[in-house]
Amino acid sequence: MAQITLKGNTCHTNGELPTVGSSAPDFRLTTIDLSDVTLAEYAGKRKLLNIVPSLDTPVCAISTQRFNSAMADKPEAVALVISGDLPFAAKRFCGAEEIENVIALSMMRSRNFAKDYGVLITDGPLAGLCGRAVVVLDSDNKVLYTELVPEITQEPNYDAALAALDG
Repeated sequence: MAQITLKGNTCHTNGELPTVGSSAPDFRLTTIDLSDVTLAEYAGKRKLLNIVPSLDTPVCAISTQRFNSAMADKPEAVALVISGDLPFAAKRFCGAEEIENVIALSMMRSRNFAKDYGVLITDGPLAGLCGRAVVVLDSDNKVLYTELVPEITQEPNYDAALAALDG
């Protein structure tokens, strides 16, 4: 169990992020068109998982926009923003913000992703959503980089995540 904060108030996640060098847990998440995808859908590509509580918050929106800009010249990689948002809300957000280089995925049908990646918030006002985190995977789904942002209202370390993605 990891300890994080929301505006200085302590809350916890259900576990720890996967360790660098380990194989990433598989997942089943829902796209904005309501189809389900697994990690296998992105086989052969390096992956940046931008894990956020909700796209409806300023920091989550900013991180998605920043990664969207950064991914414009990275055809060998894919960026996924994963949240507890319904696919309809994610689709609206991506359309309004012109998000074209990040794929929005929802935990609508299951919280197993959050549990398996150790980011499920277990107490406090955001219980049931994800803590803010970034996980970078190589093309074989080995974990290259992880960051659990200690304060939910803070942005992740973009430079470190993108450096890990670029290898």
